Amino acid sequence: MMLSSPPAGSTCFLLHTEQEDEMSDSVYKVIELIGASSESWEKAAANAVEQAAKTLRDLRVAEVVTLDMQLDAKGKVEAYRAKLNVSFKFEGT
Repeated sequence: MMLSSPPAGSTCFLLHTEQEDEMSDSVYKVIELIGASSESWEKAAANAVEQAAKTLRDLRVAEVVTLDMQLDAKGKVEAYRAKLNVSFKFEGT
């Protein structure tokens, strides 16, 4: 079976799952975080999420948006940086 992208303007239907039932009445906020590490992009991303988890509850998804490096004047890598969009459950007032 060969899968292809749907034509422009078409609608894509997904199978209904139990998880969708749990999420259907929820609202999630998305924030942007940038994590840094002298070792790797993976650790930079993990650092951002771990720090956010200290003050935010119900973190749901972390999506890596951009990876970059901070360089010194000679072009040596000083830090790996990961920009993330992180979502968490929004609790209204």
